[in-house]
Amino acid sequence: MAEDISLKLEERTVVGKQVRQLRRDGFIPAVIHDHGKPSVHVMGKYPDVYKVYRQAGRHHAIKLSVGDKNYTALIKTTAFEPRKHVLSHVVFGAVEANEKVTAEIPIRLTDDIPAERASLLVIKHLESVEVEALPKDLPDEIIVDAATLVEVGDKLSVSDIVIPEGVVIITEPEHAIATVYEPSAVQAANDALAGEAEDILPEAEEGAEAEVGEDGEAVATEAGDESAEATVEKK
Repeated sequence: MAEDISLKLEERTVVGKQVRQLRRDGFIPAVIHDHGKPSVHVMGKYPDVYKVYRQAGRHHAIKLSVGDKNYTALIKTTAFEPRKHVLSHVVFGAVEANEKVTAEIPIRLTDDIPAERASLLVIKHLESVEVEALPKDLPDEIIVDAATLVEVGDKLSVSDIVIPEGVVIITEPEHAIATVYEPSAVQAANDALAGEAEDILPEAEEGAEAEVGEDGEAVATEAGDESAEATVEKK
């Protein structure tokens, strides 16, 4: 079971471009969306919020405390100041402890890969899978046994994952996780395509992030999060 992650936040009344002063004072503005109820505007000290962001990502339930109120939540979106890549805003989504949620869980291959020992090239196509589980059952990562990656053409798919108890994988079972290639063949294709050989291989999926536009407002890159607010000081 994943370890508990907790974060203490404060309610805030400052919104819009006025949150610039909060950032100058070392706080990160955030908002909690709670099952159709009015959003709760909050803020937290930068080191505390950033530490939790690094620990939890978008797949680990967080215990939030705001005054005398407590929430269990997942991080829905984040906003970064684009030039310095400094975390500037967080949107939390409250979840019920007894209701299943969906989340993106990172995939990690076991370290000992026979194909790599044989000087073959293992290309990873998938960095995470979408799962459904109770918040308490969400794993920090899913480890996939790479012992079957031995020779050219061998591959791992989502169907090869040993599913943790209490977890349902939503990602298509036929989706490739990793494939073994002959390095010289990849290099030849790369040369023929002027350095674009990877375009013919399945692309790894990347988690979405929101960045801050020129007008100082957050640009939400995940559907359904258009209400995410964030501003940064223009310099």
